[in-house]
Parts: sequence; structure tokens; C-alpha cells
Amino acid sequence: MSDLDLLKELRDETGLSFDKIKKALDETGGDKAKTLELLHAQAGAAAAKKSDRAVNEGLIGSYIHTNGKLGAMVALACETDFVARNDDFKALARDLAMHASAMRPTSADEMLEQPFVKDPAVTVKDVIHQAIAKLGENIKLTDVVVLAL
Repeated sequence: MSDLDLLKELRDETGLSFDKIKKALDETGGDKAKTLELLHAQAGAAAAKKSDRAVNEGLIGSYIHTNGKLGAMVALACETDFVARNDDFKALARDLAMHASAMRPTSADEMLEQPFVKDPAVTVKDVIHQAIAKLGENIKLTDVVVLAL
């Protein structure tokens, strides 16, 4: 696999900028697994830097299972309405609502520590940190509600 193919593949997987990925690839000597680990660590660091920023915007994400007997809503907050209207942010809110319907957490804090239903190798908190790194704003899961018959 050429360096360009690897760069493109990592871009598709992470959604991060080519520049960030290229720097990470250079630091890890082109090793894909090590690069993903480094990018994951950088996402956590970016989230920590932004964690004290106020989150006064956001949206409610929802998911209703196909049987119509299970559903969930999550409140996902961000800094600006610009990010709240972003398709990636909307998709994150929906994915988190789908996760909530599958895992049935009793609180947002509990949900943050759960393995993410779409990728059990990472937690929900990790998924949110990746979104923070990608979108450049503080993002917080503020509430979760699961309804079932």
C-alpha cells in the first residue's frame, strides 16, 4: 500500500485533516496501528483542552427501533449552532441515541463508560473525543432517555 493510499484510508476512518494524519504517520514511521493509537491519544488531549469551554448549543438525537417498541433520545451539547447543524454532529447524536437504545444506560455518565455499540474497541467517551478533535469544539453528552414497551 502506498503512503497516499494509507493517508486516504486513515482519512476515511478518522475524518481528521490530511495534515494531522500526515504528521502522525511521520511520527510513527508509517505504521497504521501506531498512527491510529497516536491519533486517538491526540483526540483525548484535544478534548481535555476544550473541556472547560461552555456548551450552550446542541441538539436532541433520537432513534426508534424498527419494531416501534424501543427508542432513545440523547441531549448532545456543543459550543456553536454552526457545529450543531453539522451533518457529522447530527450523525453522532443519532449514533449515540442508537447506542442508548441498545445498551440502555441509566445516565449520561454511565453511557460514557460503555463500549460503543458500533465499535466495542472504544468507549462512547472515546467516540465523543474523536468528534471533538474532528469538529474543533467541546461536545458533551448531557442527558439520555430510553423508552421501551
